[in-house]
Amino acid sequence: MMAVTAGADFCYAIEVFKPMADAAVKIVEKNGFSDKIKVINKHSTEVTVGPDGDMPCRANILITELFDTELIGEGALPSYEHAHRHLVQEDCEAVPHRATVYAQLVESRRMWSWNKLFPIRVQTSLGEQVIVPPSELERCPGAPSVYDIQLNQVSPSDFTVLSDVLPMFSVDFSKQVSSSAACHSRQFEPLASGQAQVVLSWWDIEMDPEGKIKCTMAPFWAYSDPQELQWRDHWMQCVYFLPQEEPVVQGSALCLVAHHDDYCVWYSLQRTSPQKNGRVHPARPVCDCQAHLLWNRPRFGEINDQDRTDQYVQALRMVLNPDSVCLCVSDGSLLSVLAHYLGAEQVLTIESSAASHRLMKKIFKANHLEDKINVIVKRPELLTSTDLEGKKVSLLLGEPFFTTSLLPWHNLYFWYVRTAVDQHLGPGAVVMPQAASLHAMVVEFRDLWRIRSPCGNCEGFDVHIMDDMIKHALDFRESKEAEPHPLWEYPCRSLSEPQQILTFDFRQPVPPQSVRAEGAIDLSRPGRSHGAVLWMEYHLTPDSTISTGLLKPAEDKEDCCWNPHCKQAVYFFSTTLDPRAPPGGPQSVSYAVEFQPHTGDITMDFTLKYPG
Repeated sequence: MMAVTAGADFCYAIEVFKPMADAAVKIVEKNGFSDKIKVINKHSTEVTVGPDGDMPCRANILITELFDTELIGEGALPSYEHAHRHLVQEDCEAVPHRATVYAQLVESRRMWSWNKLFPIRVQTSLGEQVIVPPSELERCPGAPSVYDIQLNQVSPSDFTVLSDVLPMFSVDFSKQVSSSAACHSRQFEPLASGQAQVVLSWWDIEMDPEGKIKCTMAPFWAYSDPQELQWRDHWMQCVYFLPQEEPVVQGSALCLVAHHDDYCVWYSLQRTSPQKNGRVHPARPVCDCQAHLLWNRPRFGEINDQDRTDQYVQALRMVLNPDSVCLCVSDGSLLSVLAHYLGAEQVLTIESSAASHRLMKKIFKANHLEDKINVIVKRPELLTSTDLEGKKVSLLLGEPFFTTSLLPWHNLYFWYVRTAVDQHLGPGAVVMPQAASLHAMVVEFRDLWRIRSPCGNCEGFDVHIMDDMIKHALDFRESKEAEPHPLWEYPCRSLSEPQQILTFDFRQPVPPQSVRAEGAIDLSRPGRSHGAVLWMEYHLTPDSTISTGLLKPAEDKEDCCWNPHCKQAVYFFSTTLDPRAPPGGPQSVSYAVEFQPHTGDITMDFTLKYPG
């Protein structure tokens, strides 16, 4: 529609997703462009050109939005390659015209902790013990996938810049594009000495051939005018981890190399240009240690969090006895090692997957614990007395953490495990954590609300039909559900005090009946009530609590401080995201939250209460 408004004679709009194609037809008609735009419900590689084809002739302008945070991760290169060969004229113009990928080399202990297992220190009665990573984890090049985040939320104090921002490669979309693998090197002199660990990367696009109209994903420190920074969630910034950290010396020239195939980008650091030394291009990194396949980046960060480990150690000291028989239930957890070092007589850990079992075996062997900790490879409900060598469990441990968990309360699976192994618990057995609680707080987001806000009229076009389609899909189910978001990346301000909604007593089995809570959350601060944030807190002992959400009391005008290793649950209030919402803010938010023991789900409903 923008192209026709700008003067195009006729446009062909290709959309493979049928619901969106159907909506596009209606939107085109609603805006009076049906005689100028034909919507083709196909993948672009299936479109035919000719007298009997979808298009009678090749186009002379190619307009696309095929990009993701990595630029090429959604198949932009093969799609452009096909379009130039089959759908457009040889001298066509493309909008956008050109894209350039930029990179900056940094040292960052925080970001490196998302990729490698650090030595973990445990203070015991016999002195300090150190859990060391296996050599396989040390050597492993890591996961091949990019880590896309809101880089603007990483403090500059969390990394040391080792290079200038380097333009790595460009793609001219108006010319024939190749999806073949390639590498691009840039020589640079390090700005400081340090350990090269991480490559930060982003791209910009020039919409016109002269480059006068530009759209950039640069983070604020690389942006010409940070005040004009545009928030986006569909395109963010990339964090890439080098296969190994490498020492660099200020002023001593190096080459940063960007490699890509048709869908992925990765980086390597070399002493000389690949063209000069004739080296074979490094293959795409593939994890061969299992850890990067089992632990995602936040999980690496969580395991490497020494303060969190210390909290578990202090709690374990309160509940462990010299004759304790410990059973640990959490995926890929080091709790069993902590229990052994703190003096438990016998330690067993359940790993339900073979891959997790292999990884934990490597960690135990690296720390000479292979004959100290017994790994049981089976689902907890299938546990037998033989697995426990005829003994009763005196201490059941969990972080809890399970790789299948998406929402905070999904780790309540630990409660079901506790129920399943009830027969194996001895008299007076201790469960840690002993309980959990669900908390909620009403917040105003700086930007995240935009992902659920209607578009209405956009660039002068009426797109209410798309809004209605999305609303109908959400009303089917999702509007009454929370969705997971890593809120450390999405600043928000609290409008209420945090409120405990439900409690779960792990000292008792899962009850047969549902657990329901109703009440209201008073709004104590002015602002736009965009939604409720929900999180779990695990009470290891009466004096020790681990929060997966809010880490410290929320101040009036400050952004909330969230656990960076966990995703919190966000329940959006649809009425405040609609420009047609009533004027004047609500006074409170009423809630009805129910835990369904047969499914493990938590259902919820929140209602804004206005004055009068």
